[in-house]
Amino acid sequence: MPRGKMTGIAMGNPAHQLLFSEALRQQKRSSAEDPPPLPSTNMADNTQGATMDRILQETSAVPGLDQRVATVETQAASWTDRDLELLHLRSKLTDLEDRSRRNNVHLLGFPEGVEGADIFSFLRDILPKLTDITFDPPLEFQRAHRLGPKRRDGNGRPRPIIVYMLQHLQARQLLQTAQTQGPLRSGNLEIRISADFSKETAERRKTFLSFCTQLRRLDMKFGLFESARM
Repeated sequence: MPRGKMTGIAMGNPAHQLLFSEALRQQKRSSAEDPPPLPSTNMADNTQGATMDRILQETSAVPGLDQRVATVETQAASWTDRDLELLHLRSKLTDLEDRSRRNNVHLLGFPEGVEGADIFSFLRDILPKLTDITFDPPLEFQRAHRLGPKRRDGNGRPRPIIVYMLQHLQARQLLQTAQTQGPLRSGNLEIRISADFSKETAERRKTFLSFCTQLRRLDMKFGLFESARM
């Protein structure tokens, strides 16, 4: 009904005025209770898509970004190759040092000063008796000396003797005898004979000590081969 006609009806009749007032109250109540319209899903999606497009455009607009990323990846690959090359060179140097020590033999357990003034004569006399090996030709040494500085107090463990032997076969005979017989006896002395290794190889061989103890408890046969292989 048009608004003017409704107004005229309300002014002409008291009953009509009452109905008209009630209709106005219901219209106001329904308008207050209706929630505001929510934004459509399509509008939110469009806004989000526009934001992502703008971010992508700004990122692609950075000058030389792709080239910089490619440069970083190339440098990272070259660093990996360089590390592998350094490890390879270090392994080769360790192998060369171990090879240069193949004729060296460590003797542990001889008291300080027992060798006297002529250590070569002492070794030629004691080693055949200690190992029960008849060396032919006789033992030959290039050098022999104690390792480390002499202890002033004279106490503690004696310094080991390191011997550089001219004949590699004789060095092998000594080491094989020590490996099969274990510690050797000279009177009341317990003498140990061991090979000479580089620092890196010696550290690697130490890692086997705990395994060796467990294998002995299990009565399993094992051995350490040169340079550090179980």
